Amino acid sequence: MSKGTLFDKVWDLHTVGTLPSGQTQLLIGLHLIHEVTSPQAFAMLRERGLKVMFPERTVATVDHIVPTENQARPFADTLAEEMMQALENSAKEHGITFYNVGSGHQGIVHVIAPEQGRTQPGMTIACGDSHTSTHGAFGAIAFGIGTSQVRDVLASQTLALDKLKVRKIEVNGNLRPGVYAKDVILHIIRKLGVKGGVGYAYEYAGSTFEQMSMEERMTVCNMSIEGGARCGYINPDQVTFDYLQGRQFAPKGADWDKAVAWWQSIRSDADAEYDDVVVFNAEEISPTITWGITPGQGIGVDETIPTPDSLPEDERLVAQEAYEYMKLQPGQPIKGTPVDVCFIGSCTNGRISDLREAAKYAQGHKVAPGVKAFIVPGSEEVKQQAEAEGLDRIFEEAGFEWRNAGCSMCLAMNPDKLQGDQLSASSSNRNFKGRQGSSSGRTLLMSPAMVVAAAVNGKVSDVRELLN
Repeated sequence: MSKGTLFDKVWDLHTVGTLPSGQTQLLIGLHLIHEVTSPQAFAMLRERGLKVMFPERTVATVDHIVPTENQARPFADTLAEEMMQALENSAKEHGITFYNVGSGHQGIVHVIAPEQGRTQPGMTIACGDSHTSTHGAFGAIAFGIGTSQVRDVLASQTLALDKLKVRKIEVNGNLRPGVYAKDVILHIIRKLGVKGGVGYAYEYAGSTFEQMSMEERMTVCNMSIEGGARCGYINPDQVTFDYLQGRQFAPKGADWDKAVAWWQSIRSDADAEYDDVVVFNAEEISPTITWGITPGQGIGVDETIPTPDSLPEDERLVAQEAYEYMKLQPGQPIKGTPVDVCFIGSCTNGRISDLREAAKYAQGHKVAPGVKAFIVPGSEEVKQQAEAEGLDRIFEEAGFEWRNAGCSMCLAMNPDKLQGDQLSASSSNRNFKGRQGSSSGRTLLMSPAMVVAAAVNGKVSDVRELLN
């Protein structure tokens, strides 16, 4: 086994060879595909007369363009219907497992693979979607890739990649009440910057991550890409094994014991060498909200929007752009900012534990007049589970809409879009200009619990006050 880090071990084990370019040709263990980045990739295969090399290593679902209200086919959006048909046909043609709407297993690609036990430690995983880093929560090395790379994986089951450096991000201590995994990753991106991770894989370590559930770890790894990192991961441990055991595609019987022994062996060694190490204290993290147009423009709920002179010189230009676009004043408190739309869902925060936590705060409260608030489960399985626990009723009684599984208003490639310059409190992962479906729509990223607090009060609020 090679030197030290999990990243190096997994990389070396999956290296097919070194290409003339100096890049590594890396074997991809699991290829996840959806309806947005795969049609062109399949078309490229057809043009070259190529087949999918390992269809059993490819899994397809639909998530980005799926309506979360009326899912009757054909979809009202003709382009969405075309994309659906293209994926249905390609999956059939190449013998690829496909989880369609109504199968009971459809959902956001980064939600369904872990819940089925397909995502496992030590794997290499690729998907034509930025937030593939989510799967790193299991100790996998997972990359978001572009359409031509989707074609490459379909045709060869390999990718040409430059090897990354590894930065260890250590967070130690206990999170205070009302502070969640989402706040931790927003805090890290705020401190290291949206370009801080360029050229790196992030290894998250320390007692704070060790105490997190698998779903919380997925939230953290999901947003690694927003800090510029190519992937992010957490070493597998007993929490990982407990989550996987008994899931449909997890090893069984004697194979399980062998798998656990191997998973333990790929953990980063105690004396592993890192290219950089950064340490944070969990007690210093408060409920965090973005105020600007990048995930790095975040502040604690009790803070004021930074003034230009309080920022490093290289951040002032984008800050100026953010003040104008967001219609927020430097120096004003973020708390009390009125919201129009409140969205809980996405591959960052659309899992069952996110919905349970949100329901705790929603119970006994009502969504403020004039606020549109809705909950979108990350998968059909999450939806079934939430309904079995009565969470849907809690949300509906509080005035939230309860929807079907999909990406919804994260990327808004479906009917769920902001109108005009509406301000959204969102549990998703990106607050770029126009991200939520309107060219002037504005997004504040926060934890699901904070979204509930905003929905109930009609303005950005401190969830800790709702607790009391």
